[in-house]
Parts: sequence; C-alpha cells; structure tokens
Amino acid sequence: MSISRGDILRGDDDRKTDGEGLVMRYGYACISMQLSYPQKWGNQPKGIQPITTGRSMIRRTYDSKGHDYASELTLANCRDLDSIMDWNVGQGYDFYRITSGLAPWKSEYEWSDLKDIEDIKWHLESVGLKASTHDVRITCHPGPFNVLTSPHEHVVKNCIGDLTDHADVFDMMGLSRTPYNKINIHLGGAYGDKESAMERFCKNFEQLPESAQTRLTVENDDKASMYSVQELYDGIYKRIGIPIVFDYHHHRFCDGGLTEQEALELAMSTWPKDIVPVVHYSESRSKEQMDESIKPQAHSDYVYDYINTYGNDVDIMIEAKHKELAVDKYKQLHQRYHQSNSLFDKKSNNYIYG
Repeated sequence: MSISRGDILRGDDDRKTDGEGLVMRYGYACISMQLSYPQKWGNQPKGIQPITTGRSMIRRTYDSKGHDYASELTLANCRDLDSIMDWNVGQGYDFYRITSGLAPWKSEYEWSDLKDIEDIKWHLESVGLKASTHDVRITCHPGPFNVLTSPHEHVVKNCIGDLTDHADVFDMMGLSRTPYNKINIHLGGAYGDKESAMERFCKNFEQLPESAQTRLTVENDDKASMYSVQELYDGIYKRIGIPIVFDYHHHRFCDGGLTEQEALELAMSTWPKDIVPVVHYSESRSKEQMDESIKPQAHSDYVYDYINTYGNDVDIMIEAKHKELAVDKYKQLHQRYHQSNSLFDKKSNNYIYG
C-alpha cells in the first residue's frame, strides 16, 4: 500500500511523527551496512554474500576488458540496487540516496553500447516502480568533480555528461523530473571571483538537458571561502530558480551571517510549494571520537543531537558513516523521549524530563 505524506504512521512502522506533528523522512546514503557487511553488521552466517552497488574497476582493467565488462558490472550493481530497494521497503526506510557509481567508466561509452542494457533498464524500472508504490523518495549526489563554475571547457563538458547520465538513470527508473528526485551538487570552486563563478554556473546550467535541469539542486559548503546559503540564494536561486539543500554541518563552517534557523528557512523558501525540501545532517567526527587531530568537517559514525527543524516539514538525509544504523540509532534515541512526557528545550538542545 502506498503511504502519502499526509498519513500519520502508526503501529510498528518506523516512519512516525517527529514529536512535533511532522511526518519526517530520515534517509541514508548509498551503502546499507547490514547488506554490505552481512556478517559484521547484519548478523548473517558465513556464506551470505554482500549486496552492494559499488562494483567498479581500475582504468587498466577497463582498457583491457572494455564496455562489455562494464556492462556486466553495471547489471550486477542494478540487480543489487533492486534488492536494496526490496530491503528498504521491508525495513521501513522511505528515503534513500543511490550511488553515483552504478555504471563504471560511464564517460567512456553510451548506454546503448552496453550489451546488457535491456536487463539494466528492467531493474532500474523495477526500482522506480517500488519507489512509487511504497512512497520511497530517491535522490542522488554526484561527485565533487561536477563543477559547473569551472572556467575550463573540458571540465564543464565532463560535468554536463555526468549530470546527464544521472538524469538518464532517473528517467529509466521513471522518477519525476522535479527536485523531489533531486540531483544535488555543490557549486565548486570560486576561482578568486565568486560573482564570475556563479555567472558561469548559471550560463552552463542552460547547457544541461531538461531532465537534469528540472532535478538539479545546490548545497551550501563547509569552508568559509566557499558558498553560503545566502550566496547561493542571491547568486543562483534568484537567477535560475534552483532549489537549495541546507546542510546543517556545513553551515557551522560557512554561515554567511545567518543563524541556523534563518539559513534553513531561506533554503526552504527556494523549493516548489508542493515538494518537501531536503536537508542534510551530520556531526563532527572529531567531537564523536574526542580527537582534535581529525578534521572537524569529517562525518561521525552516528548522530546524537536533536535535529531542530524549527517546526518546519523537511526530509532529512543523515550523512553518517554507519548509514542506516545511524538512522536507526537516532530514531531510537529521540523518539523514545518524544513518546515519554519529556519536553525538548530547543535553546539548550536538551530534554527536560516530566
């Protein structure tokens, strides 16, 4: 049965209200710890094989075996993606970021060159059908080499090709051409002149196919020298209307003069009214491990603090090293308190027990 955003979920379904009457999705990215490491994290006996979408190869192997081998790896990845979707549905995970590496060395060939393309399409269509039937939101986050701000033509060309490939995957899944199924990227470098870089981004955006343009979102950065939510709003959204994904952790390093609530709500204002915005949430690994030698921007294994949405309805992608285990731990920690008589004090970020 398909469950809509408006339903308040009951019983043993994990998708409950967050304690403030909001139906929140909590997502994880790419790898299921329990499926990828079945003995260590899934309590499975020896002999159970990992289910993963990360099969790849080095350049020398590709040069030797060509796109026929790439086709075999892509099919295996898509077959396992189909299995992951079954597992996500069964476990109640209704927000999932797929890998950007389904097709190894995709820049070297066309989809039609793959000998297994019909089977690949079948599995991708199956994933999309399950997402639609069971109300699972699917997104992706192409890698940092996607730089539409670059002054170098070959970099922009490669970026357009990669974003087009991601859009093709979503089209083969039958997913909406809207930011509901977002393709999220960072702006990339400033090259000593942010204004010129943002102008190049907007110009190069026009070279993308409609299938990529309509899904593209941009995210604030984690360095003070890069792009804050305010800069993305003024330099990108006002020009070409791309929604902004608010990243809580990044905002701590590049706030652009805005409070967390101000930045969150400014980013939310850029989304279409009929689509729930996505935010990213992570915490510092150096704090978790109590090790100041670790880069503070690095992600922790789990997240511990209450994710304050200030009463706003958003879908939260939890970017933690332990993936769905981090989602489970967060829900267990905070929903337990919500179900008791305790009250959450947003100012102190602590629970007051009743």
